Amino acid sequence: MKLFKPTMVAIALVSVLGCQEAKQEEKAAVLDTEIQKQAYGLGASIGMYMERNLEEHTKMGLSLDKELIVKGFVDSLEGKSQIEKEEIQALLTNLEQTMKTKQQEMAKQEAEASLAEGQKFLEENGKKEGVTTTESGIQYSVITEGSGEKPSATDTVEVHYKGTFLNGETFDSSYDRGQPAVFPLNRVIRGWTEGVQLMSVGSKYKFTIPSDLAYGPVGNPPRIPGNSVLEFEIELLKIQKPEQPAEVGDKSE
Repeated sequence: MKLFKPTMVAIALVSVLGCQEAKQEEKAAVLDTEIQKQAYGLGASIGMYMERNLEEHTKMGLSLDKELIVKGFVDSLEGKSQIEKEEIQALLTNLEQTMKTKQQEMAKQEAEASLAEGQKFLEENGKKEGVTTTESGIQYSVITEGSGEKPSATDTVEVHYKGTFLNGETFDSSYDRGQPAVFPLNRVIRGWTEGVQLMSVGSKYKFTIPSDLAYGPVGNPPRIPGNSVLEFEIELLKIQKPEQPAEVGDKSE
């Protein structure tokens, strides 16, 4: 770890700005020149970033004393730090490790809660009219039934889709990007590999995929927590068959 990590300096800077808020309200910053605006913009960007950073510290029970941050920052600028550089480095290393430990603890708690929530949801959802549960545990309902060919696991498919958590929040959507997704069907999560093979081209299905057929206990950080049951609306647009190699003597050669 470098002695003065940018994040820690930024914490100090945003705290300084916070303590000077009253003064700034009385006398606005002079932003007449480009260099003045650049300096102010740098400080503002650090402040916006670190506001979120400090909120995360607080959520984990690691609220940092802003007055001490400001004191340490100012003392260091004036060459009057009350702590030696070697000790500062050790302290920041310990802070970073504490943060990692708390993040892991929170992730574990969230994964356990998500597992219980997902199991309950699957039990109730499987009883709904129109919902079919496969042997592996995937649940699906037909929105639109197509009449085209069904893909195999080795095919490349073109699809439109929307992925949501159980609370309805969208975490991924090809519709939002305005462009279908194209990928080999055997290189995605197991729930997709199995589920899309049930569909004919032109179909649109809604799938509820258990966590063990999605991203499992680890999840897919930072978007998807561990043990998440995921829901997808998938529209199968096209199957792209692998090109066959030309045979010897083929007239197309």
